[in-house]
Amino acid sequence: MKLPKFISSNTVLKITSLNAVVIGIRLVVSAFIQRLLAVMVGEAGIASIGQLRNLIAMLTSTSTLGVFNGVVKYVSEFRDESSELHKIFSTVIVFGLIGTLGSSAILFFCAPYLSDYLFGTLDQVYLFYLLGVIVPFIAMGRLVHAVVSGLSDYKRYAKIELLSYLLGTLALVIGLYKSDLNGVLIAIAIAPIIQLMVLVFVFGKTLTTYLKFKSISLSLVYKNKLLAFTLMSFISTFFLNYVELNIRTLVADEINVNEAGYWTAVTFISKNYMVFATGLFTLYVLPKFASIHTKQDFKDEVLNIYKTILPIFGLGMVLVYLFRGLIIQVIYPEFTGMEPLFKWQLLGDFFRLASLVLSHQFLAKRMVKSFVLTEVISLGLFYGLSKLFIPFYGTEGVVLAHFVRYIIYLLLVVFVVRNYYSTKNKA
Repeated sequence: MKLPKFISSNTVLKITSLNAVVIGIRLVVSAFIQRLLAVMVGEAGIASIGQLRNLIAMLTSTSTLGVFNGVVKYVSEFRDESSELHKIFSTVIVFGLIGTLGSSAILFFCAPYLSDYLFGTLDQVYLFYLLGVIVPFIAMGRLVHAVVSGLSDYKRYAKIELLSYLLGTLALVIGLYKSDLNGVLIAIAIAPIIQLMVLVFVFGKTLTTYLKFKSISLSLVYKNKLLAFTLMSFISTFFLNYVELNIRTLVADEINVNEAGYWTAVTFISKNYMVFATGLFTLYVLPKFASIHTKQDFKDEVLNIYKTILPIFGLGMVLVYLFRGLIIQVIYPEFTGMEPLFKWQLLGDFFRLASLVLSHQFLAKRMVKSFVLTEVISLGLFYGLSKLFIPFYGTEGVVLAHFVRYIIYLLLVVFVVRNYYSTKNKA
C-alpha cells in the first residue's frame, strides 16, 4: 500500500504512521489482555505484574551495562566502516559478558531477598532463578535491537515489534489459563527469549553483514566512549525503574495494594501510547541529532519534530481523557479508582514527550554531565514530590508529582541545550 505523498516525503511522519499501524494493533490486543488480567488477577495481581516489568526493564540495562544508545549512535555513524563496527562490537560483547554474569549472579544469590522486597512474599523466588537463566537472552536481544535501530530500518523494526508482541501475548494467555498469576509472571519472564528469536528470524541475514562473528575479538577499544552511555543508561533505565518500584511499594504501604494496582494500570496505558514515540526516538531522533552540528539545524529539526508529532499526541491524549470512563469500563472493569489519575498523568506525558525530544541531544552528543544532572533532578523530583503529595492527595499525588516533575524537567533541558550551543558558538 502506497503512503500519501505528504507522509512519504516526511521521515518523521513516515515512521510515526508505520508505528501507528503496529501500535494500533497492539492497543486492540492489549485492551483485551488487560481486561482479562484485571478480571482474573485483580488489582494486587496488576501491581505484581508492574513490579516484574520494572525488574526486567532494569535487567535490559544491567545485562549489557547500558550500551544500547551507544550502539545506536555509533552504528548510525559508522554503518559503512566495517573496521570501526568491528571495534564497537568487540567492546560491546565484553560489556555484555560482564553485565550478564553480574546480573545473573545477583539474581541467583539474592533471590529470596528480592522476592520478599518486590512481592512481599517468598513464593516468587523461582522467578528470580528463572530470570538468572534468561539474562543472556535479554542481553543478546538488546544488542541486536540496538543494531536494527542504528540502521534506521524502521520497516523491519515494525515487524519485529508486532510479531514479538503477539507471540509474547500468546504465551501470557497460555500462562494465565494454565497457572493463573504465576503463569503470567513466567510468560513475562520468558518474553525476552521470544523477542530474540523474532529478531534473529526477521533481521538475521542483515545482522551477519554488519556483525562478523568470526572476526570479533574481546577488546575494549570503545570502552571510554561506551562507559558514558553505561552511566546514562543506569540513570535513565535502572534508576527510573527502581524509583517506580519504590513508589508502587510506597503506595501499597501507605494506602493499600489496590491503589498501587490503579496507578500501575494508568501507567500501563501511558506506556502503551508512549510506545508511538519510542520507535521515533531510536530510529530517527537519535541518529538525526548525532549528525547535526549547528544550532540552527538543531532548532529547525526540533521544530519539525514538534509540529509533526505534538498535535497528533495532544489530540490522542485529549481523546483518552474524554473517553477515560469507557476505557476503564472496557479494559479495567471495577478499577474505578483509576479515573482521577488520568488528568495529571496525561498532562505530564505531554510535557514528557516535548522534553524527551530535546533530551535526546544529550545522548546524540554524549553530554554525560548534562544528562546525569537533569535525570537525577527529574527522578529525585518524582520520588520526593510523590512522598510529599501522597499524604494529602492519596494516589493522585503520584500522578500530580509526575506532571510537576516534567514541567520542571522541560524547562531545565531547554536551559541546558541553549547553554550548550551558546558555549559551542563562543568556542
